[in-house]
Amino acid sequence: MNIAPEPQRHAQDLLDFIDHSPSPWHAAATLEIRLLAQGYTPLPEGAAWSLGPGGKHYVIRGGSSLIAFHIGDGALPERGFRIVGAHTDSPGLRLKPKAPHKAENLLRLGVEVYGGPILATFTDRDLSLAGRLHLRGPARIETRLLRFPRALARLPNLAIHMNRGVNEDGLKLNKQSELPLLLTGLQGETQPEQRFLDLLAEQAGCAPADILSFELNVYDTQPGAFWGAAGEFIADGQIDNLSSCHAGLAALLAAETGAHTQVAAFFDHEEVGSESHKGAQGGFLADVLERIAHGLGLGAADYKRALAQGFLVSADAAHAYHPNFPNAYEPAHGLKVNGGPAIKLNANQRYATDGLGEARFMRLCEQAGVPYQKYAHRTDLACGSTIGPMTSARLGLPAVDCGCPMWAMHSARESAGVLDQAWFAQVLRQFLDVAELP
Repeated sequence: MNIAPEPQRHAQDLLDFIDHSPSPWHAAATLEIRLLAQGYTPLPEGAAWSLGPGGKHYVIRGGSSLIAFHIGDGALPERGFRIVGAHTDSPGLRLKPKAPHKAENLLRLGVEVYGGPILATFTDRDLSLAGRLHLRGPARIETRLLRFPRALARLPNLAIHMNRGVNEDGLKLNKQSELPLLLTGLQGETQPEQRFLDLLAEQAGCAPADILSFELNVYDTQPGAFWGAAGEFIADGQIDNLSSCHAGLAALLAAETGAHTQVAAFFDHEEVGSESHKGAQGGFLADVLERIAHGLGLGAADYKRALAQGFLVSADAAHAYHPNFPNAYEPAHGLKVNGGPAIKLNANQRYATDGLGEARFMRLCEQAGVPYQKYAHRTDLACGSTIGPMTSARLGLPAVDCGCPMWAMHSARESAGVLDQAWFAQVLRQFLDVAELP
């Protein structure tokens, strides 16, 4: 297999995007930087909005959820919304509020499990911390992004001499007692909490006493890479689901102004159920869409008409077939890496795809010259879900759930195909660009 330069460039840009986004707060900041560079303007939720046809804007809620939109030049009630949705968070480890504590002469950091990571994959990796600090300001609380670019902490494995059954039974970690990260050695009477606050303050350029609280994500510092004999695969953390954020953003920035209004919504908290003020279960997207309608001078009835003309593409990674574990898959639905984006279907509505959404995405792929696949989960295994069903239900929009096949979903180091990434952005652009949906 020879990979053409354009898919390689797209995949490298994806790896750069991920490596600049080690936390959902950084992901929103990376999205914002790219939107600003393409002429999108920020809209504070607490301000009055001045909107008009052709306007390009974005809104951030809670520092880690972002909705960008390009207003169409047609009548909104007749042309409606085209929406791509994805999520900025990934499963992993988060620091507890009182994380630092002493064990013998070592400073350890207590962590909570966020979502459903494969815990064993976080062992023996070059881990660090990224997120945000909330600081004491002269009048108001200041929020500041924080990232340690170097390896800072580690979760060493227990030697096989003390865990003889690890290769037969698998590595099992007690979430309370065996997940704390090793950070540094402690000398003399140094207090763990003060040592940790000093470390944060030095990196953030503030006084330790000004740190009121922190929200810190554990991430793997190893940068993304190409692998495979032809460089046809990629490996990185957070491919689920920053790859879909990247594809949705690329599609929005490349799309032409159309009669319909184009929307890209990126939510935090998907991995923990989305039920928050900035998650897909909350009112963020509905609030923004309604304000777009009101900003264009439309009333409630016309807003509902615009929704009735709308369609949602829920973009989230899919499970690629792993030949070492054939019994984990539905026999007729094994997804090939570099075989094209997958349409995800589930009769119990764990995915939002119905027959129309399935057929519509197939036609969009055909129009864009992109191959596609179909995925159904093995019947005797619990199926995951996405923002698709909840967003579709909340807004009353038809939808399709789709995404790129990948290996090792929820690992600290995931893998996917180079070609799939470019194809997915291509079909999402087709969805946003096409004058009439098939």
